[in-house]
Amino acid sequence: MTHPLNPAMAATFAPPVMEARRWLTGVTFPPERPLINVSQAAPVESPPLGLRQTIADAALNNPDAHLYGPVLGLPALRAEIASQWSAAYGGSIQPDQVAITQGCNQAFCAVMATLAGAGDEVILPTPWYFNHKMWLDMQGVKTVPLPAGPGLIPLAEDAAKLITERTRAIVLVSPNNPGGSEYPAETLTAFHTLARRHGLALIVDETYRDFDSRSGRPHDLFTDPDWARDFIHLYSFSKTYRLTGHRVGAVVAGTDRLAEIEKFLDTVAICPSQLGQIGALWGMQNLSQWVAGERAEILARRAAMEGGFTALPDWKLLGCGAYFAYVEHPFPLASDALCKRLVAEAGILMLPGTMFQPEGSEAGKRQIRIAFANADAAGIAEMFRRLAAWRA
Repeated sequence: MTHPLNPAMAATFAPPVMEARRWLTGVTFPPERPLINVSQAAPVESPPLGLRQTIADAALNNPDAHLYGPVLGLPALRAEIASQWSAAYGGSIQPDQVAITQGCNQAFCAVMATLAGAGDEVILPTPWYFNHKMWLDMQGVKTVPLPAGPGLIPLAEDAAKLITERTRAIVLVSPNNPGGSEYPAETLTAFHTLARRHGLALIVDETYRDFDSRSGRPHDLFTDPDWARDFIHLYSFSKTYRLTGHRVGAVVAGTDRLAEIEKFLDTVAICPSQLGQIGALWGMQNLSQWVAGERAEILARRAAMEGGFTALPDWKLLGCGAYFAYVEHPFPLASDALCKRLVAEAGILMLPGTMFQPEGSEAGKRQIRIAFANADAAGIAEMFRRLAAWRA
């Protein structure tokens, strides 16, 4: 007898990164042409030694590190985020307006659980971050796609046309995953104005903020004394401090919102990882120069990506920034079929645009995401050499 499945869960597509990894099954990569894996935006190297030593010391000598902690996170980490974010964004953020989560994906799920339920609507620009779409699907929330404009920058005036009585929130990711685009401050202000006018929440995921190529604060949303009324900020420690396996993220929102989020977090995880939080706090307090070096390296790899497309004149670079280049390929076959072939025939693993666009999207069939952060200059050059030599 087949056990019943939650229809919304059953209808949700499988995790895209796991699907792409299955394309590697049975494929042999010769020593002279090793796999170039530019599919996932995640550091593969360990955190700096000092951070690892801090985690190890806590594991050995801090008994509290092995116990349940506060549901909303360690007070010291919440306070550090509030202090640094207030300085960075020119606003006023209090420690009780910060919550720590098991990674930024959980931060998004926790926030959305307080905002939208089955039958409600949430606006996501396309190409979108697939895990955001998956969570909304699983909750029976309708995802309303907002096609991005030039440079993969969404426009508030386009979003205004999509708002209905069921709309609960607009979600933006900047620097963007998968598009790489860095949203101008005026774009975020326009969306905030739109959200406030319609009584919606504006969620801005800034997982990649530490790799933004611009100087100064990326937006002015926290300078509004009443920002907590409708603005919600998400962040991840995974990329900046190489803490992917420790799962540490953050939500900055009003205290009334966090009281609701606490219910979700207590039910799902009870508390975030103690060791991960200890590492994140040490990183915030001690690694600013190291992070600056990491940013410089990512920006150098971004420049290599942008320059490399001169060797591929038939390809179109749609967006490039943070960890990602988002491109349009010139071949007649759809991007999912193309990416599968490139694994076996060129030794390159990339994600097709079909994973970042609505089902059946013609645009998605022509697009590919290249997560270049884990490829050094030599690896990027070799990737372009293989792509230039490959024939459909």
